[in-house]
Amino acid sequence: MKSERVTLLTSPEFKAFLVAEAKREGVSVAELVRTRCERRASPEEALLVALTFELRKAVLEAQQSLREGLAQAWSVLQELRAGRARPPSAARADPYRLEGSD
Repeated sequence: MKSERVTLLTSPEFKAFLVAEAKREGVSVAELVRTRCERRASPEEALLVALTFELRKAVLEAQQSLREGLAQAWSVLQELRAGRARPPSAARADPYRLEGSD
């Protein structure tokens, strides 16, 4: 088997994580990286990936809906503020007042 060297730069925290994981599994860091990179996802991991995708999609849709709702609320607030700024003579007539009854 031919071997090739791979040099990987990581943060000190990630290196410590790799060292701890390798020690926990009783292998070298190189063996840990090889085995973790070569293995295929289990059915549970594949399901988790699919659920994560669906969750991200739902979050994006919720964020868009929230933005639209906030924009509508802002528009209503602007209309209400504009209505308060009108002089009393420009205010809407009382919708419950009958015409000709003063």
